[in-house]
Amino acid sequence: MTPGLWRSLDERAAVWPGRNWPLGATWSPESTNFAVYSPNATGMWLCLLDDAPGDGEQRFALTEQSLGIWHGALPEIAPGTRYGYRAEGPADETEGMRFDPATLLLDPYGLAVSGSAGNASSVVVDPSFDWSDDNPIRRRWLDSVIYELHVKGFTQLHDRIPEELRGTYAGLGHPVVTDYLRDLGVTAVELLPVHQFFSEPALVERGTVNYWGYNPVSYFAPDAGYSASGDRGQQVTEFKQMVKDLHAAGIEVILDVVYNHTAEAGPDGPTYSFRGLDDRGFYRRVPPVDGVYDDTYWDVTGCGNTVNSEDPLALRLILDSLRYWVSEMHVDGFRFDLMSAITRTAGPDAIRVDMACKLLIAIGQDPVLRHVKLIAEPWDVSMDGYLVGGMPPPWVEWNDQFRDTIRDFWRGQTQGSHAVATRLAGSSDLYADDGRSAYNSVNFVTAHDGFTVRDLVSYDTKHNEANGEDNRDGTDNNRSWNHGVEGETDDPEIVALRRRQAANLMATLCLSNGVPMLTAGDERGRTQGGNNNAYCQDNEISWIDWQADNAWLDVYEVTRTALQLRREHPALRQRHWFEGRPTIIGGPKDLAWLHPSGREMTDQDWYDADLDTIGMFVSGKPLRSPGPRGEQQIDTSFLLWFHAGAEPITVFLPDNDWVRAGAIVLSTDTGLPAGTKLVVGEELVIGPRSVVVMQETEA
Repeated sequence: MTPGLWRSLDERAAVWPGRNWPLGATWSPESTNFAVYSPNATGMWLCLLDDAPGDGEQRFALTEQSLGIWHGALPEIAPGTRYGYRAEGPADETEGMRFDPATLLLDPYGLAVSGSAGNASSVVVDPSFDWSDDNPIRRRWLDSVIYELHVKGFTQLHDRIPEELRGTYAGLGHPVVTDYLRDLGVTAVELLPVHQFFSEPALVERGTVNYWGYNPVSYFAPDAGYSASGDRGQQVTEFKQMVKDLHAAGIEVILDVVYNHTAEAGPDGPTYSFRGLDDRGFYRRVPPVDGVYDDTYWDVTGCGNTVNSEDPLALRLILDSLRYWVSEMHVDGFRFDLMSAITRTAGPDAIRVDMACKLLIAIGQDPVLRHVKLIAEPWDVSMDGYLVGGMPPPWVEWNDQFRDTIRDFWRGQTQGSHAVATRLAGSSDLYADDGRSAYNSVNFVTAHDGFTVRDLVSYDTKHNEANGEDNRDGTDNNRSWNHGVEGETDDPEIVALRRRQAANLMATLCLSNGVPMLTAGDERGRTQGGNNNAYCQDNEISWIDWQADNAWLDVYEVTRTALQLRREHPALRQRHWFEGRPTIIGGPKDLAWLHPSGREMTDQDWYDADLDTIGMFVSGKPLRSPGPRGEQQIDTSFLLWFHAGAEPITVFLPDNDWVRAGAIVLSTDTGLPAGTKLVVGEELVIGPRSVVVMQETEA
């Protein structure tokens, strides 16, 4: 497309030609280049919004178009200027064309968003920032402890953070937060979605909001709702400072990203950006019948649409967004929501999961992305999308089989202990057969969706009435146990048992082979009152209560101790799979499973439904893996007892040639406090439902 005809020799174009790359608004002191992809549009207007009363609008026709990209440059545009696009083109829904110049569209590559749904605009941003000596931490997976948190919910009620910073990026970077995380033993925060998002109209109509943020509208813009400094680009600077502060504390930043769908929902949903520019290309449709295009949206996200990651420009947007957050915002990795939805390739009659799809190949070859932390939520809402154990290297995965097995064990609902031992040792059944390690398993017992740990031991069923859906939403497969009373109680015996069970869950998580992921507040007994789907609760139901009088601080101490043991002892976070054989001639097995009687477990023991106690011996002399310079690594050995039975159990500490004495270093049994001395050949009585960790000492 060409600009048209000049009318006189002294004429000057109001819009400079600019260039078709990079996409988005690229600011410089001289001019700002605007480029937007809309291959089927017949006209495109760049609209600058005035800040004067009435919020007027200046429109500039973009007359340059190449490769489907409309572009132009305007001189002397100040950072903070609000803008959007109006696209003209066919309005033929049967052909996937939904152009409407009456709708002001967000820039898909906009770096910031100002305003709210129905009154939002993109913002021109000056990207300069003083990073000083900030560099990627690149901590190894085996040294990592992930902490899933919500930017607002983590600090909204924190009385030691200045009130104006609570619930913001600046609040999360505050020393009060970084000191707490370091003291606990966290090495990385995994932030619930921070891409700019809008609430669904149905939620707004019933007086609630989308709290979690899984409803994005802009994949380059940090959500302005978490900014203490403003929404005209200040949110970008504030986010960068938060990352810098967390990095200074040795804490990596992982983003939960939602590239599988957008807030535009189904074809009757609101139009914010993508639908008004390239609806047919950006969203997947059902496979054609007899070669005839069908405009029906194909949805495996449960949110009305699925992003078409096979489309060249949709794929480019995802990759450009990821690189932007790594290169410009300095984040350390990503957790991909509903990963299966975007790892698909369309065939003649189906859109199937494909481990050689364009997106996975592109990320694996990208020199920036292939070295960051990549975490998959390996499922979507379809029947064929469950991929746990199936992602290719270097991806790691949320392991829901760990969650379910460990929950069942501690509530006394396992049939034998074989699956429990497999999860404790790193889930080799899922990850060993294709050359991956135990650290491809992100272990968790709770996450943002579902019960908190406190609610897991306090409720048998969900209580989601506050969500306004008559308690129909949220899973019924909680694998929880209220221990005799539904909800909170003053019964001291039940409260004590619940706290011990919560500590058992946290200790098991922190000491299992794999990468532990804690949900924020679980270590101190956060409750949501039995709500297992608090996605629309931007209030005290979801926010962390920092008052000590309601906290389970004994659970905090167990969690902190378990993470300290893990951090200080490489025997508890080994790089290679356990082999069940010696690491040195004449030495003990690297891993041995013990029956309470002191002998090794037999095949029959593994499937004994009445056996609810497992002993896990881990040898530290030496480790199978050499150190970074080839040196032999020597650590102390450990014996971990996991007893889920309702009655005390007597365990025998067998005589052997390698370990002669030890001491308890972690215990949820008040009758066996840390520091208790032990020698081989003795019997030990472990109280009901307890974890006891013994560490080798000199005889």
